[in-house]
Amino acid sequence: MSSKEYEISFNSPQVEDFANLRLKIGWGAIDLCLAKQSLDNSLFQVAIYHHEKLIAMGRVVGDGFMYFYIQDVIVDPQYQGKGLGNVIMEQIENYLSKAAVKGSTIGLLAAKGKEEFYRKFKYIERSGEPLGKGMCKFI
Repeated sequence: MSSKEYEISFNSPQVEDFANLRLKIGWGAIDLCLAKQSLDNSLFQVAIYHHEKLIAMGRVVGDGFMYFYIQDVIVDPQYQGKGLGNVIMEQIENYLSKAAVKGSTIGLLAAKGKEEFYRKFKYIERSGEPLGKGMCKFI
């Protein structure tokens, strides 16, 4: 990733840009008010811009003490394969290395087919033993 070509920001992206990036990867439309509140309540955010256009992002949500969840790691399909996802995760891991202490849990829900990407960062799929399989509910 050439620093001349891309700009990294640790501020929340514009809600419209966030919603559009989600649409580009097929995650569907979201309510902009809900999205703004969600972005505003993130523990950590990192975004990558190309000529002021949001092309990649990721964030951490949770209580900031025991539980941290990696959320919305997204790279615009036109920019995939350039290492931007790795840059996002490296920044997230840097934040977590300072914020999460012994006893904390860091979780994520990998998009289908992206499990190998997260394995590079030492995330594992829970087999279900002894804690049970991870589950979620989408509203």
